[in-house]
Amino acid sequence: MGPFRLAVLDDYQGVSGEFADWSSLPVQITVFRAPLGSPADVTRALEPFDAIVAMRERTALPGDVLRALPRLRLIATTGMANAAIDLRAAAGCGITVCGTTGMAGAVATIEHTWALILALARRVPRHDALVRAGGWQDGLGTTLHGRTLGIVGLGNIGRGLIPVAHALGMRVTAWSRRLAAVPAGVDAPGKEAFFAGADVLSVHIKLAPSTRHYIGAAELALLKPSALLVNTSRGPIVDTAALVAALRAGRLAGAALDVFDTEPPPPGDPLRTAPNVVLSPHVGYVTRESYAQYFPQLVEDVAAFLAGQPIRVLEEAP
Repeated sequence: MGPFRLAVLDDYQGVSGEFADWSSLPVQITVFRAPLGSPADVTRALEPFDAIVAMRERTALPGDVLRALPRLRLIATTGMANAAIDLRAAAGCGITVCGTTGMAGAVATIEHTWALILALARRVPRHDALVRAGGWQDGLGTTLHGRTLGIVGLGNIGRGLIPVAHALGMRVTAWSRRLAAVPAGVDAPGKEAFFAGADVLSVHIKLAPSTRHYIGAAELALLKPSALLVNTSRGPIVDTAALVAALRAGRLAGAALDVFDTEPPPPGDPLRTAPNVVLSPHVGYVTRESYAQYFPQLVEDVAAFLAGQPIRVLEEAP
């Protein structure tokens, strides 16, 4: 029958071996450091494997791919939800899907969101490039004190922005279609007033069919021309075409993005040439601390499965 083969996907930094003790598992490990490509490429690459370790939603595992992998028995993914994995198809194929717990990734994303807000408001990438090229000051930054931070969605990450905003002297507002309880110190105006009043708009909702293009041309048109948009959630939540059009027309002062419709974005992606943007390669949750939490649990997932007692099993929501 051969050895139990495990594929570790999307180890972009080549550090999975530093954080995971793969030698403790009776398996044959193959580490993939680059994206696998199209669904057909993913299927070809993963056909020989019994198990997959998936880092968040870097590689999509839809039903068509899973059904083409008859040897696959286990997927261990970081987090207790992964929109890139078709859980219904996995169950139908007899594939167990396990996850990891903990807040290190959320804390890291909160910090990275603020890094992007500050970099955008104070034009840090632009000035860094100027100094490196022998230049000096160009353009004016924006003071956040006294401005309004508008948070789309108040989950763990959205709520985590609030104390920092208050420390900076910002007013905080929140909105979503299903906004629940709002904490003290946060206003919840109606949709139009929310978008019209935001100086910095930060996106923090989960991607689902109902949230694709949650922020589109109509919502962007409500923003003031001096507003800044930051997205560290998922790319398709914001309509990229509408965002690029607003930036190029000067109807939006800038955008900072850690997520894209296609990751990595292809060479012709319009965001690569859009004005007044700060781009980072989906690293909001990528820190030593989050990896130190994720990878040991992934090893535990595989070990428990091999022992016939899977842990942290993910199931499709009813």
